[in-house]
Amino acid sequence: MATANLGATPRTTTGKGAARSLRRDGQIPAVIYGHAREPQPLAINARELERLLERVSAETTVIELALDGRPARTLIREIQRHPVKRNIVHVDFQELVAGEKVTVNVPIVIVGTAAGVREGGILDQVMRELSVEVDPANIPNHIDVDVNELTIGHSVHVSDLTLPSGVTVLDDPEATVAVVSAPKVVEEAPAEAAAETEAAAEPEVIRKAKTDEEEEGE
Repeated sequence: MATANLGATPRTTTGKGAARSLRRDGQIPAVIYGHAREPQPLAINARELERLLERVSAETTVIELALDGRPARTLIREIQRHPVKRNIVHVDFQELVAGEKVTVNVPIVIVGTAAGVREGGILDQVMRELSVEVDPANIPNHIDVDVNELTIGHSVHVSDLTLPSGVTVLDDPEATVAVVSAPKVVEEAPAEAAAETEAAAEPEVIRKAKTDEEEEGE
């Protein structure tokens, strides 16, 4: 489980006007909610949050918010960005409760080089993340998939994955994670067909039929 610390300040003003004012001051409006608390508006330092997200995975990192003099263990549940500028405009945090499992999406990481790829095949990673239910203390940073023995025409399914203890998969066990396909073969046209194509491309010469007078004059 990855953890990180982030400062947060409770705020009493809400609404679009208050949110715009916060952003002008380098803050990001946010909210924290959870099983045993009412949603509480927060303000987060924009630069501090951006730096944090550059080095951690938002979906699988437990964020300890320094809030009201006490830490609150949370997960980032939603990050809203400006549609054009792509800067963060709002963040939702879910407070974690001891003993209460959460649902998270964990990245899938391909490990090794598939045997089929060494034979000229093509590896296609169909799934990039896995939906799991897990205790926050046991959230894996990623799920490794060893493809070294994967040959052409074969695939790895969700049911084939080796998962840490306490992790329950929510995706379809038969869903394909990765598959090795045979290389595509480009068929060349037979020589005869090529010759016919070339002949068809030559312009037809049409000669005017000679009259009897023209034939006598030759």
